[in-house]
Amino acid sequence: IILPLLFVISSFIAFSIGSSWGTFAIMIPLSMEIALSLSLSPSLFLAAVLSGSVFGDHASPISDTTVVSSMAAATDHIDHVRTQLPYALFSAGVATAGFLLAGVILL
Repeated sequence: IILPLLFVISSFIAFSIGSSWGTFAIMIPLSMEIALSLSLSPSLFLAAVLSGSVFGDHASPISDTTVVSSMAAATDHIDHVRTQLPYALFSAGVATAGFLLAGVILL
């Protein structure tokens, strides 16, 4: 349960602040400490945090990359967010299920 939880928490933080790098700074030290103290695979924990952070940043309407891409495409910003959100949410659902499966099988 811990891998999908890290993915979801990282996604929420990145979506809220609009920055994957800021989320990396918050979540990587925490997740690595958890992985090492429980003697679990740090690479899986890092993967959950990195992918959750990038998803949250990509889906966030206040992310700099989202704002710039809507400006570059000369589209309404909110229309751009609404258009990309279903695809991003589908991918996040698949990733969450994958992290749950990896946690059950590999940890």
